[in-house]
Amino acid sequence: MTPLYPRLLALRDRQYAEFQARLVPGVAPDSIIGIRVPLLRAFAKDFAREADCSRFLSLLPHRYYDENMLHALLLSQLKDMDECVARVEEFLPYVDNWAVCDIMSPKVFGRHPARLMDKAVEWSRSPHVYTCRFGLAMLMSHFLDSRFSPSVLDTAAAVESDEYYVRMMVAWFFATALAKQWDAAIPYLQQRRLGVWVHNKTIQKACESYRITAGQKAVLRTMKIKAHDHK
Repeated sequence: MTPLYPRLLALRDRQYAEFQARLVPGVAPDSIIGIRVPLLRAFAKDFAREADCSRFLSLLPHRYYDENMLHALLLSQLKDMDECVARVEEFLPYVDNWAVCDIMSPKVFGRHPARLMDKAVEWSRSPHVYTCRFGLAMLMSHFLDSRFSPSVLDTAAAVESDEYYVRMMVAWFFATALAKQWDAAIPYLQQRRLGVWVHNKTIQKACESYRITAGQKAVLRTMKIKAHDHK
């Protein structure tokens, strides 16, 4: 036990813990305290100003899922790019579920796009499921708008994995790319440059998006690959 545990346990919601356990398969239910995200965000904001914060970030691995969530939220607040990259790379090997991976989004990354691009591409090539997913998430979050480069589409398309949470992120990436960069992204479906599962999941997610027009959705539905059409 560390001095932080009683403070986290004081925020416990057992019913939420049971709910959360169903959302993160593979995470031991008894490792989930059950702290609702808004409360954990508020705690992270205050804890980041405390002297014990740096020590906590150095104590890996953590015992609780909620500690990993807190860790990700604290990293998202770091203001120095070098420190943030170093801390993220220390933490990524211990990320073992999509929720911790996806809540981590350092604000400082947006101020250093060139450095982020290099690191995100590197992460996306990792064999570790959630390092790869995180790299793809950073490319999706930072390089499909005003900083768009067609190379990010090639990077995402090059990711090959049998892991569900990687394939789902690739599909999410391309569905977002279709919403934001339709002309650049649609050839990846027209030319069947994605795996069949990712191809069809991209279409599904894009058709569920309010950012895709009805006309675009009609086009996408004609591109779904049926079982007998597999290459």
